[in-house]
Amino acid sequence: MRLCKKYDFNGIQGFKLGWSPLGTPFMTTYCYTLGDLMIDTGQSHMQKEVLEIAKKNRIKRVFLTHHHEDHSGNAAAIKLNLDTEVYGHSLTREKMKIPFHILPYQKYVWGKSMPLTIELFPNTIETSFGEMIPVYTPGHAKDHTAFFLKDAGVLFPGDLYLADKIKFFRSDEEVRTQILSLKKVLKLDFDTLLCSHYPKLKNGKNRIKSKLKFLEELEGNIIKFCEKGFSEKQIFKVLKLKEDYFTKYFCFGNVSMLNGVRSVVRHYESNQK
Repeated sequence: MRLCKKYDFNGIQGFKLGWSPLGTPFMTTYCYTLGDLMIDTGQSHMQKEVLEIAKKNRIKRVFLTHHHEDHSGNAAAIKLNLDTEVYGHSLTREKMKIPFHILPYQKYVWGKSMPLTIELFPNTIETSFGEMIPVYTPGHAKDHTAFFLKDAGVLFPGDLYLADKIKFFRSDEEVRTQILSLKKVLKLDFDTLLCSHYPKLKNGKNRIKSKLKFLEELEGNIIKFCEKGFSEKQIFKVLKLKEDYFTKYFCFGNVSMLNGVRSVVRHYESNQK
């Protein structure tokens, strides 16, 4: 099944993309267009549809929130076919220079990203909605960047938000760093939250606050038991955290709730040295 559904967010076009060899797609992602500008490019499994979107909207500039394959999957194809400039953080540029390793489940769900040369963000990003400001927001990935449309009150958080409450974390995510990034974007004036997976047209700032509260409470509870000498698995059990075992095993352990505990423990232990 190939899913490509268009949405209008007060003039900003959002395209929900999903792919599955059979049945409903396991996960979906969004890319957005503002005039001749595109934010993220979706998964390479949906290259045909994304290229059509880019051509129809005469995309000249692509801005990546980060290098993950569900965001950068079609960047190389768009650049090659449309002679489009692709921009990203310096860490994104380094990551995209050569093929980067992904696990089998990632290749199955999203497809691979092809390497390409990208440019660093310009000092000023002009859009049909006013100036767009890159906001460095690591935690989900080291190169993660959100984009803020000040005049329109819109934040493109990439994967910084995802949900009010998180059910699982990637093994390389840093909970403490995400908390700092969430606090950083809360200083901005926005209401619309055009997330890369679950966009919210209204009350976006409250959504960010909800996730921040969830992560801070999770971190605080984990640290309490770290101080008592509990192991990661003991903390997981005593806090009565729940694991989505299908997701955990489908993703070879790269995605799990236990990873969130491990992230907090890593940070706590590093501060004790």
